[in-house]
Amino acid sequence: MTVTITAFECSPDRGLGLARDTRVRWALEEVGLPYQVRHLTFETMKQPAHLALHPFGQIPTYEDGDTTIFETGAIVFHLAQHHAGLLPEEAHARTRAVTWLFAALNTVEPPILEFANARILERDKPWAAERMPMVEERVHARMRQLAGYLGDTEWLDGPFSAADLMMVSVLQRLKPSGMLDGHPVLAAYVARGEARPAYQRAFEAQLADWRAGSQRAAAP
Repeated sequence: MTVTITAFECSPDRGLGLARDTRVRWALEEVGLPYQVRHLTFETMKQPAHLALHPFGQIPTYEDGDTTIFETGAIVFHLAQHHAGLLPEEAHARTRAVTWLFAALNTVEPPILEFANARILERDKPWAAERMPMVEERVHARMRQLAGYLGDTEWLDGPFSAADLMMVSVLQRLKPSGMLDGHPVLAAYVARGEARPAYQRAFEAQLADWRAGSQRAAAP
């Protein structure tokens, strides 16, 4: 059966590849697995049919026969386990890659999401200006740690893996603010990830979906 994922009918990221379905599309492209997309509006995301797949009413979800998964980390991990190309074969290297996959989501992403929320959703609050420097410094501190580990190596641990796919995807959230530019080691790392043909295909697919969704929304 063909894999089906869910995505925004008209992504709020305006086709920048920041919506989480891009991570899943990228993983599917890396392992060469064809897929189809079921597009959802914000209204249909909260309907019982989708809540049966994702109890929090978000995207993406992944369906393949009797297998249904939500959460990008779980989806990417599932794909990496069952298809060659996203995890090393050697046991210890495989374990390290899985460790970094979880580190991207549990250690690196939280301060970045906090910063994004403060910058976009809380900027009009009376305490925003006072709080922002502290939020920014938490991001910079984590970026310095990550850059120190990465150094002049190409990927996190040996060849490209699901860990790099997830870490690059997480770091991309800093690009609109310009904060990533202050960490050239990480900016170059993200650029290497974005240069991968599989990422390019995933990005173009998400961009095409956003354009089509925008046209539908604008139609009388």
